[in-house]
Amino acid sequence: MVIRLKQLYNIVGEKVSIDYTIDDDRLKEVKGFTFSDPITVKGTVMNRAGIVSLKYSAGFTLHTCCDRCLIEFDRDYSFDFEHILVRSLSNDDDSDEYIVTETDEFDMDELVLTDCLLSLPSKMLCREDCKGLCPECGADLNQGGCDHNG
Repeated sequence: MVIRLKQLYNIVGEKVSIDYTIDDDRLKEVKGFTFSDPITVKGTVMNRAGIVSLKYSAGFTLHTCCDRCLIEFDRDYSFDFEHILVRSLSNDDDSDEYIVTETDEFDMDELVLTDCLLSLPSKMLCREDCKGLCPECGADLNQGGCDHNG
């Protein structure tokens, strides 16, 4: 989704609502992840006292494989994000707190995908107490014991 920022930067109190989905065609470009549904994005971009802030929620279902037992599963995720949008930064402000928008248009998709992927856990587990696979015979220890692990 492309947001037109000219009025937002120039008019204090200006507000734009965001409500859209990132479709399957765009999500297929993301390597290493399979999305079961489109990502839903809802939020606002608002100029308060000359500061343009972006607040949004993103929700999606990820189809993945457990890192311990290798079973495939779907997991729902929902994240909230906040960013400050600026036209430029001074040389002293080399901060990740700001999103620099050098033009008057801002494509949200890349930001949403980056925020969501960085918020995912480093290990994907089918459940918190997943026992994994037996290192000797490969049996799924969630289904019961084996001769190696009782």
